[in-house]
Amino acid sequence: MTGETGLHLVPHYRAESTVATLTGALTEAGYRELRDGVLKLATDAPESVIADIHGLDVDDDSLMSVFTVIALRIGDWPGLPFAVVTDRADHVAQLAARGAEVPVHADVLAAEQARERPSRRRAVQLLAASPHASAIARAFVGRTCAQWNVRRHVDDALLVATELVENAILHTTSHPRLRLELRPDTFTIAVADDDPRRAVLRERPRENGLGLRLVAQTAHCWGCSPSWAGGKVVWAVLLPNRRGHPIAEVRDPRESGPVWRRHP
Repeated sequence: MTGETGLHLVPHYRAESTVATLTGALTEAGYRELRDGVLKLATDAPESVIADIHGLDVDDDSLMSVFTVIALRIGDWPGLPFAVVTDRADHVAQLAARGAEVPVHADVLAAEQARERPSRRRAVQLLAASPHASAIARAFVGRTCAQWNVRRHVDDALLVATELVENAILHTTSHPRLRLELRPDTFTIAVADDDPRRAVLRERPRENGLGLRLVAQTAHCWGCSPSWAGGKVVWAVLLPNRRGHPIAEVRDPRESGPVWRRHP
């Protein structure tokens, strides 16, 4: 990916990580391009995400806050380890000056070896673009929850999966891809489609369903993330024995970019 600002992002797919190699100059105009490019890669990364910034020039220390923002968002979903790779003294000083809350390593191998490896389980179901998709999705969620022995999540997971799948069927022509992931303290439901239009939380749910409002009231946090291959992923994170009400919007403090909603 080459952005309009001259910033370059090249993905490298490794067994232990997905690496975003960043080169060029990071400017105010390129801040959003960098952030969104790395977040797009993270939507399908299987193990961890690494930003290699050896070839990135950063004149303004404040722009280094982008990596803390990325780490925060990836930490919620898809819940993967994130690290920055550089051996440049100026980068290390700039990150320290901004109080960046992200691990920094000299090279990719060191970052892979140092990362935490929390237990994760994943299951994926491709669905047809049909009125029966939500019923198939519910059956898949029920079977998976039983196999993983996560009965505490099953009711909320069924509700969230139904709404996300029905939303995709109603507003796109895609074949939704339902993904479930289990980590030690969280259970996530994500539905990907090929339509780049963002999912919108409406004040008044549609007549034939309760809409994303119900997802927002059930999940700890939820969001809509563009994917690297195109389209988007709408996701929700469940916590044991906790509902998320009330809703709080979380934005990048620098400008209006992708929004996700979290419950305090």
